[in-house]
Amino acid sequence: MTILIIILAIGLQIFLSVKKVSPFLSLLIVAILAGLFLGMKPEALLKSIEAGVGSTLGGLALIICLGAILGKILEESGAAEKIAITLINSFGEKNIQWAVLLTGFLIGIPLYYNAGFIILVPLVFMLAKKTGLPLLYIAIPMAASLSTTHCFLPPHPGPVVLINAFKADVGKTLVYGICIAIPAVILAGPLLGRQLKKISSSDINFFDATTTNVKNLPNALPSFLIALLPVILITLSVLASNFLDKGIVQTLLLFLGNSTIALLLSALVAFVYFGILQKVKMETQMQWLSTAISGIAMILLIITAGGVFKQVLTDSGTGDYISSFSSKWNMPPLVFAWVVTALLRVMIGSATVAGITAAGVVAPLLAQNNVSPELMVLAVGSGSVFGSHINDSGFWMYKEFFKLSLKQTFLSWTVMETVISVVGLIGVLILNALI
Repeated sequence: MTILIIILAIGLQIFLSVKKVSPFLSLLIVAILAGLFLGMKPEALLKSIEAGVGSTLGGLALIICLGAILGKILEESGAAEKIAITLINSFGEKNIQWAVLLTGFLIGIPLYYNAGFIILVPLVFMLAKKTGLPLLYIAIPMAASLSTTHCFLPPHPGPVVLINAFKADVGKTLVYGICIAIPAVILAGPLLGRQLKKISSSDINFFDATTTNVKNLPNALPSFLIALLPVILITLSVLASNFLDKGIVQTLLLFLGNSTIALLLSALVAFVYFGILQKVKMETQMQWLSTAISGIAMILLIITAGGVFKQVLTDSGTGDYISSFSSKWNMPPLVFAWVVTALLRVMIGSATVAGITAAGVVAPLLAQNNVSPELMVLAVGSGSVFGSHINDSGFWMYKEFFKLSLKQTFLSWTVMETVISVVGLIGVLILNALI
């Protein structure tokens, strides 16, 4: 009966998503109904809702907001554009795919997918026009790198939610995620792009990249350093934790490498360099901040509602049942987590919502199996990008910007996302065998 209720709850979530109901509302509705049908008393259910909101926002609200602020500063100051132009000029036309891939990867770490996509699309069209190369030959590495960082690497919302849900270590998740992301983005980017040369856009002038606003771009070195500062600080904290003896230096590095502190420092440095030193009005800088936070407000609400659903599943006592269900299938927990998330992704469309929903289903496996929580984060993250199709907003954004038919979009975007997902799972299983 328990599994039937969970399946019906997930089915209701899918139905409401298809009907275009906001995931924030639909996840709350599903969580409440699931709790009641699983036998929770109303007062216990209300406590679970409060606990779910508190535990979810407490672990990630500041991280997501600060990450959005940093990304917005890089976007508005022209630093992201400077990073892109510098890398592309350095690599040259022969290695243009690798230039675009690395550009997308570096920009994709601090920026959300949509922002990174909008920034890089003009460059993709400009490069295709100047070099005469097929559009998707250049576009696929860009899209693959942005998508890979989005599903594997904090401080993106999906990985941060999962890190919080599974109580994983941010630094380890980042290091493991980079190890998996590199082969995934190479296979789904340049190598796949070469196979898609014959797929051409109907109108390469759809987006005229030469008409972008002229502005004084910042210097390349500070643009790179500030964009990567959170990653640098978090990585140093991991090294300090594993290789330094306890003392002042280790304590300092661990403090600075805390994800919230790292992002706060990075945002402050960005405000100083790209704002104050460039004599940008404080009013304008605070407008950047307001725009960044308002842009991710709904994301925070959706994530919070997902946290409520997870808490209800946990408090209703379904943990033991889910664990036994996994063992009956004789399926390793990491594979089970990937399968559940991939199915949700195909049915729901949103990678973030699929990951949040799956977290509530598979979290109990961590308590009863010797599974790395960091690898569980990456297994769910891998599953969350599987088989993107017409119920995913990213699918349509890619299709419309590059003026592709549905068939062309399936053969390029959907295949690319699936390759990232499968390679991600393989990488997780390899790391699980080595660690």
